[in-house]
Order: sequence, then structure tokens, then C-alpha cells
Amino acid sequence: LRYSHRGLKFMLVLLQSISDGERDEEHPNLIRVNAMKAYELSLKKYHGWMLQKVFTGSVYALPYKSDLLKALEKGKEVKEEESIEKIHQFLSRATPILDAIYEMYTKMNAELSYKA
Repeated sequence: LRYSHRGLKFMLVLLQSISDGERDEEHPNLIRVNAMKAYELSLKKYHGWMLQKVFTGSVYALPYKSDLLKALEKGKEVKEEESIEKIHQFLSRATPILDAIYEMYTKMNAELSYKA
């Protein structure tokens, strides 16, 4: 459950970064910047040096932002602004739930911080 929770946090930070318009100005359709931010804020502290390097290399296999948004829309062609609005709506509902779970873990002293 803890690992699923961490993965969900990664996805939420990634989507938040995309919806906030953060991007690499030289390559605006790539989501490497967003994925690295999400990794730094959610998973990196749990990974040792080797896994950190593997993740850094794996960001080059990520889909384009346009392909990710199309996949989130189940293959439909939708304007980017509409997809971003749907992401905002999802985040407004999902983030408080994730925050409550983190708070519960903290109160119960159940958050493990060992590195893989």
C-alpha cells in the first residue's frame, strides 16, 4: 500500500507540473522536466544512487506531452486546454485525499524512509 501511495504521489506531482505549464522551453512537447520534478519531490528520497541513475536515464523513454494527454482522453482528439482543465479537476479532488493519507502515516509514525 505504501508503494502504491508513493507512486500515486509521483503521478499527482507530474500532472500538477504539466497542468501548471512547467516545461522545457527548447522542447515544449517533452515531459522530462515534469517527470524529474515529480521524482525529486516524491520518490528520490527512497532510492539509492543506482535507482536514481536508472530513473534519470528512463526519462528519455517518456511519451510526448501531446501523446500523454491523448491517452488520458482515451485516444480522443481534445484541445490541450480541455485536457488540462480535466487534470485540474482531478487534482482538486485527489490531492486532499493523498494529503490525508500522508498525515495519517505521519501521525502513526508509519512512513518508512529506507532506501531501495
